Amino acid sequence: MKQKPTKPQGKLGVLIVGMNGAVSTTFIAGTYAVRKGLGLPVGSLTQLATIRIGKRSDNNFPKIKEFLPLYDLDQIVFGGWDIREETALDGARTAQVLTENDLLKVKDEMEALRPMKAVFDKEWVKRLDGNWVKQAPTKWDLMEMVRQDIRDFKAQNKCDEIVVIWIGSTEVFTPALDVHSSIEKFEEGLKNNHPAISPSMIYAWAALKEGWPYINGAPNLTVDMGATFELANLNKVPIAGKDFKTGQTMVKTIISPMIKMRMLGLHGWFSTNILGNRDGEVLDDPGSFKTKEESKLSVIDSILQPELYPELYKDYYHKVRINYYPPRGDNKEGWDNIDIFGWLGYPMQIKIDFLCRDSILAAPLALDLVLLTNLAQRVGFYGIQEWLSFYFKSPMHSPDVVPEHDLFIQHIKLKNTMREIMDEEPIDHIDEKIKKFK
Repeated sequence: MKQKPTKPQGKLGVLIVGMNGAVSTTFIAGTYAVRKGLGLPVGSLTQLATIRIGKRSDNNFPKIKEFLPLYDLDQIVFGGWDIREETALDGARTAQVLTENDLLKVKDEMEALRPMKAVFDKEWVKRLDGNWVKQAPTKWDLMEMVRQDIRDFKAQNKCDEIVVIWIGSTEVFTPALDVHSSIEKFEEGLKNNHPAISPSMIYAWAALKEGWPYINGAPNLTVDMGATFELANLNKVPIAGKDFKTGQTMVKTIISPMIKMRMLGLHGWFSTNILGNRDGEVLDDPGSFKTKEESKLSVIDSILQPELYPELYKDYYHKVRINYYPPRGDNKEGWDNIDIFGWLGYPMQIKIDFLCRDSILAAPLALDLVLLTNLAQRVGFYGIQEWLSFYFKSPMHSPDVVPEHDLFIQHIKLKNTMREIMDEEPIDHIDEKIKKFK
C-alpha cells in the first residue's frame, strides 16, 4: 500500500495572472475574510462539502478538508501579475463585486498586495490597455522574467510550494499550430517571437519550467497543446483547465444529462448572456468571443452524443450569444430557451433565467483548484488532471479519449479520485443487496 500524503506544514504561494481583476480580487478578499471568521466559503467543495467513506451504513461523512491533507487557508500567500499597478484593494473597488463594508474588513491585507509587471500584448486582448507591463526583446526573455518573478516571490515569502493560476481575460482565438506541437518548436517560437504564442502561454511555460502547476481559468489554448503536454510530463507537473464552469454552462451540464437520461429529444438550444464587467468588455471583441464560444458550444454535443442517438439529437440548433451591457456590472444574466420533444415527437420547452454573480461563483472554484492541483503534485500526479473536469467548461483531456462534460459523472470522478488518493475504496453506488445476490 502506498503511503498516504501528509498534511503540509509550510506556506503555499498562489500566483495569479490578472491579480486585480474581478474574480481574482473576490477570491483573495474572500479568502482573507474566511480566515478571520467574517464569512463562509460558500461554493467551495474543499471547505464545506463532505465525502462518504465506506458503506452508507457506516455513516462516515468527514468534511473533504478534514479527509484530504490540504493546505489551510491561513497557509496561503497571494501574489501575481497585472497590467495595472494599483493595489488589490483598488482593483476590488474598481470591480465593484464586494461591498465597501466587506472590503474594509480586509483592507490592510488587500492594500498590502501589489502586482508584479505583467506580460501583455494588446493583439491578444484588444479591449484592454495597461501600463504596468514587462518589456523585453523576445518572448523567451519575457518567459525568463516570469520565471525569475516566481523564484523571487517564493524566496521572499518563504513559500514551500507554488501554484500559478490564470484568472486573466479571454485571449483572441487561436487554433493549435505547428509551433505549439513540441517543446523544441515552441521554445524556438519563443526566441523568434512567433505571433501565435500568447501571453498566457508565456506564463504557463515559465511555471512548468520552474516545476509548478498551472491552472487555466479561461478558454485560451494556453496549456491545451502538444508542447505543454510534453513539458508537463517531462517535468512531472500537473496542468488543469480550461475555463471556469460558473453560470450558464454549469446549468447546461445539469439540464443536458437530464434530457439524455430521459431519452427526450432536442430541436434547439438558444443561449444569451448580458454582463457589464471587464470580462464582458473583453468578450465584446469578436476574436475573444470566438474563444469563449468554442468553449461553450462543445458542452452539449459531448453530453448528448448525437452520433449514438441520431433520432433524438441529429442536427439540433445551438446558438450562444454574450452581450456587453455596462449597467449590469458583474451581475450576469443568462437566458436559455430549450426546444425539446417527447413521446411521439410532441414539442415542449424549457426556459431558464439565471441571474448570477460571475465572480461570486468563480472565486470558490479558484480556491478548490489551487488546493487540489497542489495536492495532485504532492501525490505524484502530473500532466492533464482530468479528475478536476468538474470545475471547467471545456475540460482538458487526453487526446485519445472523449471529454466528459456531465456534471454528475464529473462529481463522482472527483470524489472517487479523492478516495483513491487516501487509499479508500471508490464508491460505485451499486445496492449492497444486489451484490449479495451475486
